[in-house]
Amino acid sequence: MDKRTVTCEFLGTLLLVFFAVGSAVLAGEYIGTLGIALAFGFTLLALAYALGPISGCHVNPAVTLGMLVAGRISVRTAVEYWVAQLLGGIAGAALLFLVAKQVPGLKTSGAFGTNGYGSRSAVGINIGGAFVVEVVLTFLLVFVVLSVTHKVAVFGFDGLPIGLALAAIHLVGIPLTGTSVNPARSLGPALFAGGAALSQLWLFLVAPLIGGALAALVHHVTHPPTAARHGGLRVDDHADHADQAARDAGDTGAERPETA
Repeated sequence: MDKRTVTCEFLGTLLLVFFAVGSAVLAGEYIGTLGIALAFGFTLLALAYALGPISGCHVNPAVTLGMLVAGRISVRTAVEYWVAQLLGGIAGAALLFLVAKQVPGLKTSGAFGTNGYGSRSAVGINIGGAFVVEVVLTFLLVFVVLSVTHKVAVFGFDGLPIGLALAAIHLVGIPLTGTSVNPARSLGPALFAGGAALSQLWLFLVAPLIGGALAALVHHVTHPPTAARHGGLRVDDHADHADQAARDAGDTGAERPETA
């Protein structure tokens, strides 16, 4: 197990839940839907730059599943990431719960930034609609992540479209389901909210995973591994090509006779 990558996934998910979900719990009435959406997008954008080069900054089991289905990570790595993300989501929600309890009159039971359908949806969306929405919204997020990243890590401006996508997803999804697209983000707050938040939690665990897996399958069609682009190479193959060139140069150098 790589302690650095697992720690990054734990810490990243903790911070995402605390700051992004916290924007809804602690400041929702002041910043509104737009502010909450931007809080999610900006938080993920910042984490992508901070943690992306180390772990890829998945901070989301659906993204990790997409990476697994796309063949970019091993099953063992995926399981390690999932454990770290779920624990990070719970720890972030616990920290948020502790802060929320210090605010007089702030209710934490029932809502607490959780997701829902039916009477727990702002527009009253039914269970079928909520399921489809979460699949489609997660599909967009994971598809963007797979399309802009190289292998697993996030470099350069890769984090920008990912953060923007998450913000846009929340602008659409908050009135519908509160927007999950992330099982770890949904699990933590639901454990502290209790009640109906827990009874509806299954949808926000299952639907995002389906959306993430579908995104990986479609991405394989739209961005095939053998695509002859960028000089006959996949974007992801440039690093491999550079490594091979370095090895070839090393081999050539090894054959040269030594000079005095």
